[in-house]
Amino acid sequence: MEIKLATLRDIDAWMILVEQVRDIFPGLETAEAMEEHRATVLRFMESSSAICAVEEDKITGILLFSKKASELCFLAVDPAYRRQHIAQKLVTFMLTQLDAGKDISLITYQEGDPNGQAARAFYKRLGFSEGRLTEEFGHPAQEFILKR
Repeated sequence: MEIKLATLRDIDAWMILVEQVRDIFPGLETAEAMEEHRATVLRFMESSSAICAVEEDKITGILLFSKKASELCFLAVDPAYRRQHIAQKLVTFMLTQLDAGKDISLITYQEGDPNGQAARAFYKRLGFSEGRLTEEFGHPAQEFILKR
């Protein structure tokens, strides 16, 4: 398994994975939303802020992050490849790309949302702590913060 910065050549394989998991991410419900997401991913790729896990030419995990905001913006793993520590490897790689002195934030599901149980437990295992309650794409959400 290779963890690397994604390039524009990776966009089609990247979007195949997004299509597989889109039902658990608010804001990706429509074809128009998916096109907007594709454009967003391309911008992240151009700014070296997109990371992917590749296994035998297949993208098995993806992560978008903002260097400026010190934020993890999107993280997903192919359901067939879960429980192989791919998400942890992606986050570890991301940490090497961010300013070591800045806290890192992310937005995920609020406690009690069944779609967010695994994600919340994962981020807590990595040392993130719960922050403010918020809303993302019209869905209740919560900020998590990794103090550095």
